[in-house]
Amino acid sequence: MFLTRSEYDRGVNTFSPEGRLFQVEYAIEAIKLGSTAIGICTSEGVVLAVEKRITSPLMEPTTIEKIVEVDRHVACAVSGLMADSRTLIERARVECQNHWFVYNEKMTVESCAQAVSNLAIQFGDSDDDSGTAMSRPFGVAVMFAGIDEKGPQLFHMDPSGTFVQYDAKAIGSGSEGAQQSLKEVYHKSMTLKEAIKSSLTILKQVMEEKLSENNVEVVTMTPDSLFHMYTREQLAEEELSAFINFDVLVFAPNTCIFLCNTLVNHCSTIPKVELLVLKWSGYLHHK
Repeated sequence: MFLTRSEYDRGVNTFSPEGRLFQVEYAIEAIKLGSTAIGICTSEGVVLAVEKRITSPLMEPTTIEKIVEVDRHVACAVSGLMADSRTLIERARVECQNHWFVYNEKMTVESCAQAVSNLAIQFGDSDDDSGTAMSRPFGVAVMFAGIDEKGPQLFHMDPSGTFVQYDAKAIGSGSEGAQQSLKEVYHKSMTLKEAIKSSLTILKQVMEEKLSENNVEVVTMTPDSLFHMYTREQLAEEELSAFINFDVLVFAPNTCIFLCNTLVNHCSTIPKVELLVLKWSGYLHHK
């Protein structure tokens, strides 16, 4: 007679009769409570855009780090339990430095993801030296973005230790809706600028709070500049451009002012929009 579900999920190494590891499934569910993160890989580079949840006006937004630099050519975006992510990020940094020290070459993005997955899959294993073991799987998902000899690369790793390469991937609380939107907008010829605009637009759709330069992080990985974290000023410009498509504007004065008022209500960069209201006070015929 089979035991109940609650009795099969007590141990991290116990399979249910259906072949499921409930502790791993619980860890994956914990990620769905985390911040939404989006990664898009293009021929020009990789874009990582992550939501930062500001739960109190007294919090300092700069102290919330959702995207970190592993090496000059590798970056990580995480969603889930941040305390768990620090352990995985530290392993990734150590492996990258050891690889450079031993082989005098940069570690590939895939090898970095594999090194971290080897740690993630060790839950339940006992160390012969210390006799200690991880009591549970890591409750965090990681996206690895980087540049190596194969060009721009994007990998995703879940709590089971499985890592897979993606062209575009979303994790976190809004991952289902964001992933569906990525399927609709992504194409192989997408440019880096289009990827940035698409990632911010999708984040705005799935985020509970209004998108602003304070509650989002954007990083690009390109062959020229490698790791580049966008400043608040750059985020404000990108945020504004994400809501305006200058290729399809054919408006009379009243319609144009109505559009600007709509942008003022939905965009945090109000001073820039007010300038647009002044600029668009006359006829605008742009195709």
